[in-house]
Amino acid sequence: MVEAILFASAEPVSVAEFHARMPHGSEALPALEALRRRYEGRGVEVVRVGDAWAIRTAPDLGFLMRRETVETRKLSRAATETLAIVAYHQPVTRAEIEEIRGVSVSRGTLDQLMEMGWVRLGRRRETPGRPVTFATTEGFLDHFGLSSPRDLPGLKELRAAGLLESRPSPGDDAGGETPGQAEMFDRSIGDTAPDA
Repeated sequence: MVEAILFASAEPVSVAEFHARMPHGSEALPALEALRRRYEGRGVEVVRVGDAWAIRTAPDLGFLMRRETVETRKLSRAATETLAIVAYHQPVTRAEIEEIRGVSVSRGTLDQLMEMGWVRLGRRRETPGRPVTFATTEGFLDHFGLSSPRDLPGLKELRAAGLLESRPSPGDDAGGETPGQAEMFDRSIGDTAPDA
């Protein structure tokens, strides 16, 4: 039943959705883990996408599924920077995004990211004005092939890929992550649970 649901679904399916569709008392998680093992090393794999599961083409065969298409919508530099800030600092407020970028964020930039299904509204902060926060979605994780936000590349990987300058950050003798950054990231990721 779990395999059939996965094959029939275009979007990742949560464990709760499996339980809603399957007979009472059925446990989806053990079946999903068994399916994941069964499909290892084959043309498709069962993967976890946030709190949901999906069947995807094996990464080494992805080239077979590519086709040339016209890209109708490219992200602007502002949208790319905003998306990166939300991904690495979530949950984050508009004011925090602006502080990190050093310029104001237009409403259209965040609207575009939400329309694409990559950014969602998070909980309101318990601070004066109760500002709304922004966080990434499972659609973002699915698009970029991530299981969770913790799978985002770190500073060392980004530098190795040539996406950041290779010189150390100010006050960072080893050229690695700034002290306390991992702890800050872990803390902020833990705050992204949806409102009850």
